Amino acid sequence: MIHRFALRVYYEDTDMGGIVYHANYLKFIERARSEWVRSLGNDQNAMKDAGIVWVVRRIEADYLASARFEDELTIETTIESLSRVRLVMNQVVLHEGKPIFTATVTAVCMTAAGKPVRLPAEIRALME
Repeated sequence: MIHRFALRVYYEDTDMGGIVYHANYLKFIERARSEWVRSLGNDQNAMKDAGIVWVVRRIEADYLASARFEDELTIETTIESLSRVRLVMNQVVLHEGKPIFTATVTAVCMTAAGKPVRLPAEIRALME
């Protein structure tokens, strides 16, 4: 299963040279993950009300090329692995069909007190 999320690069996303500032790719892939879990039916507000939140534990990223002001980008998110305690996703930012940024993101669930917990079974079921 591939989730695709489209976005346009705005002026606020760029540096003085009109090139996307490196940290903004992390924002882009976060938006894509949020839209993906929403599309699956995962209500993050309900999770939070139940005392559980998603936390990014690890990101491994590669910058392959630059995006620029006004570029239209697509972010593809796929599951690499899913266990009772972690979700590992691969995310690729594409410009004109070519990868310009890749990331492997590991997410886990934690309580409001910061203790790790198993991924809720109903959420794992949505992703399997």
